[in-house]
Amino acid sequence: MQPFCFSYRKKATLEEYRIDIYIQLTKKDNLLRIIVLCCALLFCLPAVAQLKLGATALPTLVDEDDEPARINDIVTEAFRRMDKTVSLEVMRSAFLGSGLLSKQLDGDFAYLDLDEKKSGFVYSRAYLPLYLFAVSKRESVKEISLLPHLQDKRIAIENRFANTDRVRLIKDVKWGRNPTTFDAFRQLADNRAYYLLTSGLLVDEFNRLLKVENEELLHLSSAPVFSAGFHLRLRDDVADARAITMEFGSVVDDMQKDGTFNQLLGIAWLTKDINGDGVADYISSKAVPRATLDETMLAAAYPLDDTQPGTDSVFVIDAKTFTSREEAFGALDGVDNVLRMSLLDKEIYQRILRRW
Repeated sequence: MQPFCFSYRKKATLEEYRIDIYIQLTKKDNLLRIIVLCCALLFCLPAVAQLKLGATALPTLVDEDDEPARINDIVTEAFRRMDKTVSLEVMRSAFLGSGLLSKQLDGDFAYLDLDEKKSGFVYSRAYLPLYLFAVSKRESVKEISLLPHLQDKRIAIENRFANTDRVRLIKDVKWGRNPTTFDAFRQLADNRAYYLLTSGLLVDEFNRLLKVENEELLHLSSAPVFSAGFHLRLRDDVADARAITMEFGSVVDDMQKDGTFNQLLGIAWLTKDINGDGVADYISSKAVPRATLDETMLAAAYPLDDTQPGTDSVFVIDAKTFTSREEAFGALDGVDNVLRMSLLDKEIYQRILRRW
């Protein structure tokens, strides 16, 4: 096989050069060399590392691609802004643990700190708090604010929470364990449990179903019985694990301030101290449907940290800051006030609603 080259004749015309190049390129041996050269160049390009992350399911928050999955959306958007590729898989808890142990997974994208943090992992700051309330059809549940108040009553709870380190060690409460969120709500609906212990976010979605059916809404305890948070955790042997979790936290901070969290969570108002003065500020977005625009909506704002609103609170609408409630409400004037539909599957929960 002769060396790959072009032969140029002296005083050749431009057209003769073109013909000669075409002939050389279409020769079988030369064409093979070009293909081999292109393949070699492709293999020399740096590979784009993809993080493979897993998590266990929690309806409306962590789920498969064809179901509402707000945490999946948050993590996907954060990594998009970080210009990093990520693959998210939803699996059973046992499979998640074995996947991390065998290194088939790089981490957990919805680690809930109701479990003790383990060595061998790097954790981000909590990017979404989770508040577990005592829930009941009876208004008397509003008198509950502490765990001891639940003693001597049967409490429905799903295994996603019951199997965590903080909850399973509690022996003074009569837990009614359930494999799924649906089963936990059904146990309460069938009066087989006096209370239900679950996420305030899930109660809000269930109440939306009840409101459409003109049924009496569920009531919540005056304070969360447990407070926890979702974290990104990576195995500490993953390349740049610490830098990735730190960048993730920084990107999430921006998403919480610019209205992205409101849109991805489907929550009209969030609160967080965004200017470091120790007072919670109100955050919203014009893209999020809201049932009304008044003080009751502010009172129902979902807190992203443990600060409380006050007279010095500012209002941030789509990253634009307003110093007064009147200015903020004025910026939202004209936005359609509608009740967002529930993220829970109405067809599935219809069996509970019919017996409500």
